[in-house]
Amino acid sequence: MEDLRFEHSVSARAGGSRTSAIVGVVASGNLEVLVERVLPDTECAIDIKTAAIGFGEVWTAVIGDFVERHSPGGLRFSINDGGARPDTVSLRLAQAVRLIAENGQ
Repeated sequence: MEDLRFEHSVSARAGGSRTSAIVGVVASGNLEVLVERVLPDTECAIDIKTAAIGFGEVWTAVIGDFVERHSPGGLRFSINDGGARPDTVSLRLAQAVRLIAENGQ
């Protein structure tokens, strides 16, 4: 099992009022993403647990692209990876941001 952590400074707070959201499932070729609104508005943290060891450079590129596109300020992401491809990772992260941007609990 490999644990990765990414911390980014961002320019904007993620929209919406939800305090947490979860998308995806832990399954082969997929991943689960828990997102929580617990950080200052200009910070973003992403913690990853994955059994696919040695893909740190790929994760760095995918997470960097995601942060640049979505500016997820104030959010902490916890990812449980089941061997997801980079396009699936991007999709699940975008879904998490869209879900937490909704108003509600």
